[in-house]
Amino acid sequence: MASNQANLPGDLQDQLVAGHQSPLGVTQTTTVALPGFITQSGFKFEAVEVNYQTLGTLAPARDNAILICHGLSGNAHVAGTNAQTGRPGWWDFHVGPGKAIDTDKFFVIATNALGGCNGTTGPGSINPHTGSPFGADFPRVTIGDMVQLQAKLLDHLGIETLFAVVGASMGGMQALAWAVDFPGRLRVCVPIATCTAHNAMQIAFNEIGRCAIVTDPDWNGGNYSEARFPAHGLAVARMVGHVTYLSELAMARKFGRRRQSEAADARQFSIESYLHHQGNSFVKRFDPNSYLCLTRAIDEFDLFEGAAAEEILGRVRARFLVISFTSDWLYPPAQSRELVRLLKRAGLAASYINLDSEYGHDSFLIENPPFADVLRHFLNGEHGLKAPKPATLAGGSSLK
Repeated sequence: MASNQANLPGDLQDQLVAGHQSPLGVTQTTTVALPGFITQSGFKFEAVEVNYQTLGTLAPARDNAILICHGLSGNAHVAGTNAQTGRPGWWDFHVGPGKAIDTDKFFVIATNALGGCNGTTGPGSINPHTGSPFGADFPRVTIGDMVQLQAKLLDHLGIETLFAVVGASMGGMQALAWAVDFPGRLRVCVPIATCTAHNAMQIAFNEIGRCAIVTDPDWNGGNYSEARFPAHGLAVARMVGHVTYLSELAMARKFGRRRQSEAADARQFSIESYLHHQGNSFVKRFDPNSYLCLTRAIDEFDLFEGAAAEEILGRVRARFLVISFTSDWLYPPAQSRELVRLLKRAGLAASYINLDSEYGHDSFLIENPPFADVLRHFLNGEHGLKAPKPATLAGGSSLK
């Protein structure tokens, strides 16, 4: 690959598989069944399964636990090599010994979100009343439901309080919900490339993806099978979504108007080939009903739910680090700046940094030393504090 071309997140994940050796070695996730869970919509699960991973050692004082919340298509396998797939965890760049989230210092917990398709109860799970997958009958799930289930898992693990919750995109929404819903259980909140509520454009892109899925000839009302699966619709949804994760500059540098093939009758632009690859890869690992479930949850998320921000944030105790990226047009820095203004207006300790990056929304997924340095500095500094005081950061641009 030419040195003047950008490495996009999908490329870097492929490189990891080819040559990366995680310092954590092979790691596993665990699935536990928890009894009696009721969603905000009133649906009662007699039992719900949660797939999770833990890394590091819980300190005797139980004050070093960090919960990591994934984005739309993530899972619980946050770091280390997956024994089944041979792939590294989705945040292996930033979680591990000596990394931004140092597993020699912190006890890391990561879960697959409720409604997902990687071990936690979701549309593909068996409905005990029918003996068939829930499919389109899976109940409406909210970001708050995801957080409530994570809290239930922590109760199961005997962890009363968290040092930090860290999450990006949909995971950032979960981090914010943690600060509001469980103020007494959280010390530090790190929302990355996220917002307090989707705007019309963000909802629009998700709706295009959902329409691609439900208009696929094999959708079958959401009751599809492996033999008849809405693969085309899901691939198109991923292609649309993936464009929003990138940036114009990165795409121009890597693809421009270059062609994939020189055949006169079948010349394809490189960007077309790349998007088809991303869509087809996604189909192999994700469930269409989960895509609908999770995108609706993030579209419906509203941290303040019509109430005054000061009222909602008045009960929050956490200290914040908010991170955005200059080239992120899906969750633009203006949304993070507005969040920080609201936090400061509520009298909360909030540091903000807008990192210069050309890789768009997915800047948090790639090997990104400035991002890693900021996250490491903040977490290590906050963990070393005996009494809360404002955090200071070097580099980037900060909101005063």
